[in-house]
Amino acid sequence: MKAIAFFNNKGGVGKTTLLCNVAAYFAEMGLRVCVVDCDPQCNASQYLFHDDVLAGEIEDKNKNIESLFAGLMAGEGHASHVPLKRSAAFSVDVVCGSPGLSMAEDFLAEEWARLNTPRGLSSTMVFEKMLKNLTNYDYVFFDVSPSLGAINRTVLLSSDYFISPMSIDIFSLKAFENISRWMEKWKSNWDYAVNSPQHDVQSESVLDAKEINGAKFIGYVSQQYIAKRDASGERRPVKSYDEIIKQIDGQIDKHFNGQLLPPKPYEVGKIPNLHSLAPMSQSNRKPIFSLSAADGVVGAHFAKVKEARVIFAEVSAEILKRIA
Repeated sequence: MKAIAFFNNKGGVGKTTLLCNVAAYFAEMGLRVCVVDCDPQCNASQYLFHDDVLAGEIEDKNKNIESLFAGLMAGEGHASHVPLKRSAAFSVDVVCGSPGLSMAEDFLAEEWARLNTPRGLSSTMVFEKMLKNLTNYDYVFFDVSPSLGAINRTVLLSSDYFISPMSIDIFSLKAFENISRWMEKWKSNWDYAVNSPQHDVQSESVLDAKEINGAKFIGYVSQQYIAKRDASGERRPVKSYDEIIKQIDGQIDKHFNGQLLPPKPYEVGKIPNLHSLAPMSQSNRKPIFSLSAADGVVGAHFAKVKEARVIFAEVSAEILKRIA
C-alpha cells in the first residue's frame, strides 16, 4: 500500500476534483483505493456522496475521521477501527471528513510541541497508525486543505508521496517556496525529536517513528488553463498561460532539493478547463469521464467527456509510473 497526499499551499486549484477523478480511474483499472478526507470543509466527502447519505456520516463522529482522534484526545490511545464508507459511483472506500476535525488542529499543534514525550510522538503518528489498518488497499489518497497547519504536517509526514495540483497563475509559484521551506523544517524537527535521548529507543512508538521519512514530491498537475489544439491536434495552453508555465520548473529547481526534488519532467500532466463538466460531475456525484446523457450531457459535451477520460488516463498512468 502506498499513501499519496494531494496538496498545495494555495486554494482553488481543483485539488479535490483531481483527487476524486484519479481515484475513480485507479479503481476502474482494478486497483483498490481508499480516500481519506482530511479537510474540515469536507469537499471530497461532498463530491463522493449525495447529501442524504453524507449527513449521517458527518453528524456521527464514530463514522468519520473524528473517530481517529477521540481516544487520543482523551488520553486513551489510538483507535483500533477506521470508519469506511463505500462510494459506489467512484468505486472507492472513503474515510469521511468532518467539520469537527478542525478541533484536531490545536491538539496536534500542542502534541508537536511535546515530541520529546512518548505521547507527543505517538499522537503525531495518528495517520501512520491509521495506514497500518489500511494495508489491504493498493493506494490511499489524502485530501487536505491548502494550509501549512498541524493536520497537513501530520499527513505529509506519514504519506509516501505528495502531488501538487496547481492553477496557472503567479500565486501558485509562491506556494512552492512555502511548501519546500516548511517541509524541510518539519522533517528536521521530527528527526531531531525521534533521536532525542529522552525516548526509549526500543519502544514501539520510537521504532515506528524512525520509519517515517516524510512524503516525496512526485511533481505537479497544471489545471484550469485554456487550451487550444495545434496543427498536429495536440492540446496546448494559450500564450498567456504558457508564459507562467515556463516559470514553474525554475521555482522547483530553486527551492526543492533532496527527496523533495521530483523526477523530471516535473509536470505530471495537464488538465485544461473542462468548463461545465466539472460542476456537472459534482452535482451528479460521478467521475467526469463517466458522465452520460442522464446526467445532463448534451451535444458537444459528449466529446468533452471522452476527452476527459483520455486526460485522466494519462495523468493516472504517469502517477503510477512515478511511484512504481
